[in-house]
Amino acid sequence: MAREILDTKRKALKINLDPRIYGTFAEIGAGQEVSRNFFNAGAASGTVAKTMSAYDMTFSDAIYGAESNGRYVSQNRLLQMLDHEFGLLNERLSGEKYESRTFFAFADTVTTLNYKRTNEPHGWVGIRFQHEPGGFPNEIFFHVRLLDTDVNMQQRVLGIIGVNLLYAAFYHYQDPKLMVESLADNLTIGSVEIDLISVKGPAFPEVDNILLNLYMIMKDFSAAAIFDADAHPRQAKDLLYKKDIMILRTKYGQKSLPNFNLFNKATDQFKRTNKVEDGNLAVMIEVLLTNVLTDDQETPDDIDLETVAKRTQEMCDTGNIVIVSNFTRHNRLAKYLARCKPKSVGLATNINNLKFVFNSTNFKGENYSGQLLSYVNDMFNTNVRLFAYPFLDKKTNEVITTSNMPVTPEAKPLFDFLLINGYITDIKDYSEDEVKTV
Repeated sequence: MAREILDTKRKALKINLDPRIYGTFAEIGAGQEVSRNFFNAGAASGTVAKTMSAYDMTFSDAIYGAESNGRYVSQNRLLQMLDHEFGLLNERLSGEKYESRTFFAFADTVTTLNYKRTNEPHGWVGIRFQHEPGGFPNEIFFHVRLLDTDVNMQQRVLGIIGVNLLYAAFYHYQDPKLMVESLADNLTIGSVEIDLISVKGPAFPEVDNILLNLYMIMKDFSAAAIFDADAHPRQAKDLLYKKDIMILRTKYGQKSLPNFNLFNKATDQFKRTNKVEDGNLAVMIEVLLTNVLTDDQETPDDIDLETVAKRTQEMCDTGNIVIVSNFTRHNRLAKYLARCKPKSVGLATNINNLKFVFNSTNFKGENYSGQLLSYVNDMFNTNVRLFAYPFLDKKTNEVITTSNMPVTPEAKPLFDFLLINGYITDIKDYSEDEVKTV
């Protein structure tokens, strides 16, 4: 049975009329769009203890502390805001009047489209809240990309998603999947992307943040999720900006660990070729949400996300950054990484995947030449190099490399161009045993 989705005003009014819910709003960068929805709904005095916006950096630093890296639209700034505002609630609101209240502190720090339209609109949104009076606090926060090309629309979206977060925190916290789904209520498709979410606290005793971020990919909130070596969800740009990135592509259903011997050789080649400076290398393992190379853009619906989450944890345990994606084609991964503005990118992949792309018979009924040109443009226009694992053809017992890989005539000139100019290269100095385990 489909759930009833309340419009934004009704959600805000329901919260306002709930005698338990009481707290503060601190919003920086896009107006006071979230709190405005509660005032417009009516009866806000039952919910709003305080609203504020510290736009000037001097004021902001005086309230929340200085940002050593100079970044005010960041996860760290959001958490500082939540710490400060929730602490004030407990410090100032005490006594019999507040004994039945469940406090919350809502915060966001956002940059919308600037006047010259030269920036990337995005922000951090979060809430710290009690799910029972006097209880320990819980926390939900996420990173959002605002995709509308109009500032007023971006402000409207932020106001809606903020109301959705408050409503989800108090009425859907017992069902984390529903909680995530409801963040998109009343939003237009294509207006926003949520590429990271994190929850913690006694209201979420069994919640796995890896699984929650994978669920967001399945619901088309984002195309990928990135985790650090401790399996914490991270914003891609925080980890990868101006880095030299080396990626090993894997599929979630693989029964064994990747062949790290070959990957290490590919990484060494990448470091030599791109003259990677010490400390600037970011090694990342990708876990694909599909076990077949398909031409579809969508992620299959029958994926066992718990299995993917387990695989993701295993890859994090190797000490590397892990990205989970539905990028079945290399070029889609390259386009995603280009948003992070890395210095350079190296991809290590089985040459069997290249054999698929450079074979026109796999693209029947399509404009193959146009598809291939689009693939190459997306793939190699931002300092990307591809390092190919040798592939053992079990039928002929022949090791397949770029020198003997079958390529159809339509694709041969372009493939040779990529080889000659070093965009595609073989992994060198491998042993026969390593090829057999690929």
